Amino acid sequence: MATLSETYACTPTTERGRGILISGDSRSDSIAYCNGRSVIIRSLHSPLLDASVYADHSYPVTVARFSPNGEWVASADTSGTVRVWGRHGDRALKNEFRVLSGRIDDLQWSPDGQRIVASGDGKGKSFVRAFMWDSGTNVGEFDGHSRRVLSCDFKPTRPFRIVTCGEDFLVNFYEGPPFRFKLSLRDHSNFVNCVRFSPDGSKFISVSSDKKGLIYDGKTGEKMGELSGEGGHKGSIYAVSWSPDSKKVLTVSADKSAKVWDIMDDGNGRLNKTLACPGSGGLDDMLVGCLWQNDHLVTVSLGGTFTVFSASDPDKTPLSFSGHMKSVTALDAFLQDGQKVVLSSSYDGLLVRWIQGIGYAGRLGRRDNSQIKCFAVVEEEIVASGFDNKVRRIPLRGDQCGDAECIDIGAQPKDLSLALKSPELALVSTEAGVVILRGPKVMSTIKFSYPVTASVVSPDGSEAIVGGQDGKLHIYSVAGDTLTEDTVLEKHRGAISVIRYSPDASMFASGDVNREAVVWDRVTREVKLKNMLYHTARINCLAWSPDSGKVATGSLDTCVIVYEVDKPASSRITIKGAHLGGVYGLAFSDESSIVSSGEDACVRVWRLTQ
Repeated sequence: MATLSETYACTPTTERGRGILISGDSRSDSIAYCNGRSVIIRSLHSPLLDASVYADHSYPVTVARFSPNGEWVASADTSGTVRVWGRHGDRALKNEFRVLSGRIDDLQWSPDGQRIVASGDGKGKSFVRAFMWDSGTNVGEFDGHSRRVLSCDFKPTRPFRIVTCGEDFLVNFYEGPPFRFKLSLRDHSNFVNCVRFSPDGSKFISVSSDKKGLIYDGKTGEKMGELSGEGGHKGSIYAVSWSPDSKKVLTVSADKSAKVWDIMDDGNGRLNKTLACPGSGGLDDMLVGCLWQNDHLVTVSLGGTFTVFSASDPDKTPLSFSGHMKSVTALDAFLQDGQKVVLSSSYDGLLVRWIQGIGYAGRLGRRDNSQIKCFAVVEEEIVASGFDNKVRRIPLRGDQCGDAECIDIGAQPKDLSLALKSPELALVSTEAGVVILRGPKVMSTIKFSYPVTASVVSPDGSEAIVGGQDGKLHIYSVAGDTLTEDTVLEKHRGAISVIRYSPDASMFASGDVNREAVVWDRVTREVKLKNMLYHTARINCLAWSPDSGKVATGSLDTCVIVYEVDKPASSRITIKGAHLGGVYGLAFSDESSIVSSGEDACVRVWRLTQ
């Protein structure tokens, strides 16, 4: 059987020019955020390893909020649907409602946990809706907005109030329940991105792309004051969060800064501290989300980097961590200085380093912003191929990358393989054929009469296998910069998607788009393990255990299947739902641990037991 050992979580999905919501549960010191169709919950006590994922939405999720008692989560998506589900155990769905006709941007529970207000985009004037969470019954009418409503909040004390704000530059105030329009506050001159009540309910604050933060009376909606212009933000303010004692707020901005403000009794805000957020000052360092929870000040950048400060000691070096935001297309696992290291690459060209037992260990940067198709790591070097028709040889020095040598191969790579005993030799396949590289030089470009879909070179560099659209495996001997065809193997009934040699080079395995995998004896060319037909969709990747005793396959069907070579295929281990949207990367870190990655932008470590 296989058990989930570690999850290296993705970062929130971000969008330039928009804030994102990071919500929290102060009782457990957990945070929740969204990426794709997933809701990710992480503990601030151990955020690098302690993560769980809810993945039952049918559309991209935009917001998730813990209920006041921390037992439930309400999450909403781009279709306008809100799902209420149990936070613990099997995450049972309690209710699901279609709330708006378009994307939901924010939602909040009432303090008694009985109602939910949601805001976003919709047809006509349907931009806000409040309802009973157990029945879906409406609890008010929300007139007054003419464009998308970006944020909403429930007053946490009685008498209940709801505030909303949006792209029409308005902050609207509603009394209830049942809720009805009370007044519009027209003090902003640009999009109002976020509105939040203080925990004691005495005030609320709105922040805007006009670089202002305005404070209002929580009961009447009357304006009280604003954040001081002295030391203020020089860019759009995207998010705001109150301190637990209602005396301070945290703001983040497109100017790449986070600021803590003291809120006076008269409602004006005075700058207390500008937090030194890490980063190079580039576009990705714009700050788009924040949360003040207990003693934690959490900020999130456009590039997906979390920075966690201590509220009681903001000068203390903060904890920073990140991950992937896009689909993780390839990974490799290896030992480095006695540690089990995992490198993963995502669709946007980002390389991330992880350490088993620790979690996130740093970004290795984007490779010239090129999307990485596949890569391999050997002898302190990363060899990566991208969608820009280039192969890069990148020195790996500990947790840093050196300057890359770029080799233009003239066509988009389909697969890349290194001769592990002679890593200067690399075989790169394109649709028309293969390219043989030695170091940074193209030795030869060989065209074939059939469309190429996958390839691999043997560890000693003496043999290459090329898979075709026709489902055949063409085996070539390698001599210098030439290939000589020796054998053609026919067993697959679909285009070959992946081929890999076993570490001891006695076998190789192949997988196809028709969901079948085959293990072959390298010497006899006979099938060694057959009937590997347990996936329900194309096989995207496969990996061998270090002792060559196991082979694992990952598929578009979201599953990983592990086979023992010396046992019938029917005695397999199946990991169902390993990655929402499909599995795209696999690697063994030891004989009983397998690392996987996929469309959900997460990396997971599975422990195999008998």
